[in-house]
Amino acid sequence: MRVARLLLVFVLVSSVFAWDDVGHKATAYIAWQLMSPQAREKAVKILLSAPEDSHLAVFFSNYSARPLEVRQLEFFMMASVWADVVRDRNFPVRNSKYHKSDWHYFDKFWKFENGKVKLLENPEGESGGKAVEKLFELEKILRDPSVQDSEKAIALAWFLHIAGDIHQPLHNSAKVTEAFPKGDQGGNLFLLTPKGTPREKQENLHWFWDSIIIRNIERGSACDLDFIPKITEMITAEYPLSSMRNKLELGKYDKWHEEAFEIAVTKVYPPTLKMFEMPSEEYRKEAFRISKQQIALAGYRIGETLNQIFGK
Repeated sequence: MRVARLLLVFVLVSSVFAWDDVGHKATAYIAWQLMSPQAREKAVKILLSAPEDSHLAVFFSNYSARPLEVRQLEFFMMASVWADVVRDRNFPVRNSKYHKSDWHYFDKFWKFENGKVKLLENPEGESGGKAVEKLFELEKILRDPSVQDSEKAIALAWFLHIAGDIHQPLHNSAKVTEAFPKGDQGGNLFLLTPKGTPREKQENLHWFWDSIIIRNIERGSACDLDFIPKITEMITAEYPLSSMRNKLELGKYDKWHEEAFEIAVTKVYPPTLKMFEMPSEEYRKEAFRISKQQIALAGYRIGETLNQIFGK
């Protein structure tokens, strides 16, 4: 019965959370390839210590004949999307305890004025999110030898996720316009489908960027271990670590945010982008190029950070 319930959880997660799950798992895969054996072993050990009510450790498969290293890699990739999994309100205890909606982003409010970017104060009642401050806090928890592994497990899963999120430009931006005086919520309010489109069929700018990989690379029925390595090999060949070592800025999470925000204000909202219209082919290609670079950078930064924390 327990195995059946765990399988049901996995099916629900994989069907709902398809950065999306591909983007997060790609960053985790890149990080894993960079991590030392000691860092991998320590990370998995910690994740397996997660509190039972978090349902985090259930994503490690004990009932499989596949090699241990394969199961550990899958587990690590799933941990990177756990923070989205706990959004599911069908599990109210888990949701109320572990879901933190404002940890996924750190929005800076801004607008175009006379063709230039003008930074704005946060509108009344808008916090802007906590992603950057949480990254600093989570790293501190992971480095603290006095913190129990059960607490570190939750911190590590959140670190994997937020460190990926902060590289998606729209997790750093809230553009203010006449239509959206409190910001467009990272493009979530910027609809790309025609007016009157039923809610369940609407697409917005945020989702366009979140799902950019599967918009450009057909997945078909491929499982994670067939699909993720192929796309990450393509991404890392185009953006190798050797070309990015001087950009890692480990531990400087405010700089990670500033980089992504700069992309948001210079690349995400060109004059050609219109509400209620799908972006052009040229825009899609540029968004794909930027996202590949950001996914590679996120993976390298996560991997090297965990090497520093767990590698010795």
